[in-house]
Amino acid sequence: MVTDEQIAEALRTSNEEFQELEESHHRLDAELQQLLKRHVLTPQEEITKKHLQKEKLGKKDRMAALIRESRATLEQTGTNG
Repeated sequence: MVTDEQIAEALRTSNEEFQELEESHHRLDAELQQLLKRHVLTPQEEITKKHLQKEKLGKKDRMAALIRESRATLEQTGTNG
């Protein structure tokens, strides 16, 4: 059985949307880590932090959906072929 990581690796080379999502997810993570280095956040920084977390989660959810779709396609072609 193919693992999610193997599917993700294949998507990194073959799916532009996945590539963009992953790049954006990493960028958001870096921004969030930079913000979290501060001991105290202003109210605006708290809002920014929540926004970054939501956006990052959205990217991760979409990448997971692409992996599930790819798995379903692989399984369907595996049983038919």
